[in-house]
Amino acid sequence: MSEIDLPEDHPRYASLLTRHRIEAGVEKGITSKQGLIAQGRGEAFDYLLGEQTIPSADAAERAAAAQLLLADHPVLSVNGNVAALVAPEIVALAAAVDADIEVNLFNRTEKRMEAIAAHLREHGADEVKGLTADGRIPNLSHERAKVDADGIGAADVVVVPLEDGDRAEALADLGKTEIVIDLNPLSRSAQTAAIPIVDNIIRAVPNMTAHAEELHGSESETLHTIVDQFVGSDALAAAEEAIRTGAQ
Repeated sequence: MSEIDLPEDHPRYASLLTRHRIEAGVEKGITSKQGLIAQGRGEAFDYLLGEQTIPSADAAERAAAAQLLLADHPVLSVNGNVAALVAPEIVALAAAVDADIEVNLFNRTEKRMEAIAAHLREHGADEVKGLTADGRIPNLSHERAKVDADGIGAADVVVVPLEDGDRAEALADLGKTEIVIDLNPLSRSAQTAAIPIVDNIIRAVPNMTAHAEELHGSESETLHTIVDQFVGSDALAAAEEAIRTGAQ
């Protein structure tokens, strides 16, 4: 997908670029039309956060990187918006933490699943899970319940980008450690997560990769300390405060 012809010093560059990528995702068949609405909702929260990674979000991203490096079987869940916005960045994060990539959709069709998988492969993914769908998340009555048994079904740590509250709750009930990227600190997904990251996904994913690369080779004790010192409720409170007062 080609990028917009806009100077990078434009004050709304990042926002306009993100909108363009979602629009192009719809045209390519990887993003649903409902994804446009979800993007607008997230953008409103990002505006209130000053369209920047606040310190508590950076700490969450570092803790997430440490948690992924500690995992036995980490999986990065991808929906249409994620594929449209950060496909190469997701592939880079997966490589940095040795994670599987799995497509999981609410508006699931075989055509969309194949299109997203192909899009991820175009950006360097060797393997994309989710198409087999031989497993199921209990207590979900919609298409997000369908997972690969050797993917999300077997994962101990799952990255759940963007608002996805019911599935986040169901995965938590299975005992899986969840890392959630969600610009709304009051959402069920953020409130459910072991590590909630209140940040724009276009910043959060590359930040997680940078932290993972910096932490690569660290002792297990060091990684555990980073995770243990992170307190999700404090991060959510800091994000709410930034939204109320205006992030500086």
